[in-house]
Amino acid sequence: MSDDQRVVSGQQRKRERENFALRPQRLADMVGQDRVRENLSIIIEAAAGRAEPIDHILFYGPPGLGKTSLAFVISNEVQGNIRVTAGPAIERAGDLAAILTHLKKGDILFIDEVHRLGKAVEEILYPAMEDFVLDIVIGKGPAAKNLRLNLPRFTVIGATTRLALLAGPLRDRFGARFRLDFYEQSAIEQILRRAAGMLEVQISDDAADEIARRSRGTPRAGLRLLRRVRDYAEARADGDITLDAAYDALALMEIDELGLDDVDRRILRVIIEKFGGGPVGLDTIAAAISEDRATIMDVYEPYLIQLGFIDRTPRGRTCTRHAYAHLGIEYIDDAGQQRLL
Repeated sequence: MSDDQRVVSGQQRKRERENFALRPQRLADMVGQDRVRENLSIIIEAAAGRAEPIDHILFYGPPGLGKTSLAFVISNEVQGNIRVTAGPAIERAGDLAAILTHLKKGDILFIDEVHRLGKAVEEILYPAMEDFVLDIVIGKGPAAKNLRLNLPRFTVIGATTRLALLAGPLRDRFGARFRLDFYEQSAIEQILRRAAGMLEVQISDDAADEIARRSRGTPRAGLRLLRRVRDYAEARADGDITLDAAYDALALMEIDELGLDDVDRRILRVIIEKFGGGPVGLDTIAAAISEDRATIMDVYEPYLIQLGFIDRTPRGRTCTRHAYAHLGIEYIDDAGQQRLL
């Protein structure tokens, strides 16, 4: 191996260690989601006292709030192996059967976007979760036979951003269901300081506060901004993340003081400037900004609704006075008077 190849390999290993280090390893390492952490602690402690695997768990909520991280934390807490897959990746019942037959007692099967499992796959998963058996049909026609295989006690952890799309029978088989909410700014600040320590970069309190304020209440967004600000500090400053470096880097990324990016502002401007503030349908908004409707609904809209910038009505989406004020656009009230809010 050449010197250049060794350097590249070392850089790759460093990035892999960096990404893994930023993810909490135990419940005690986690910040925020106090109610969820307390409930999980009770579930894990009780299961350990009975020497049994923990019950099936479902996490749901907007993306970036730590559903995958919690699955890995649980596997560390119970000292079990974790098998990671995703709903769209399991196309056939045979794919799931192959995964289930390789599980051992106490193992965890983590299924991301579990609501996207096919009907045929779900039918295989029902008895596996409830009775820990796998029903396989061998052959076709009159000669077909049903073979039932016993499975070891394992745990399914599901994650979804669309709870309403999860089939009722599958949802009911999860013994514990937890919604993950947006994080408080103080919790995001703690996460950023911990991550900065893992990245071996100095960050000022003011800079951590500013990045946290623009993180949309989402750890994933906060850590992404932290990495980009770190890059800016290393390339254009002295390497430390100061408030000035954070301001300049976030301005370069077009992240405003509330954490809105270009797509967020385009959504608001389309509703206000092209459709008179609404109501307008989600498909129309998606077509106007050339963005996928599911991405708008799952990624952008929840935060805009939380800020009070968008209302969902039976006729479509509308922008509130707060959205007009944030964009500096004159608002026309019910009396027809224009006011700059």
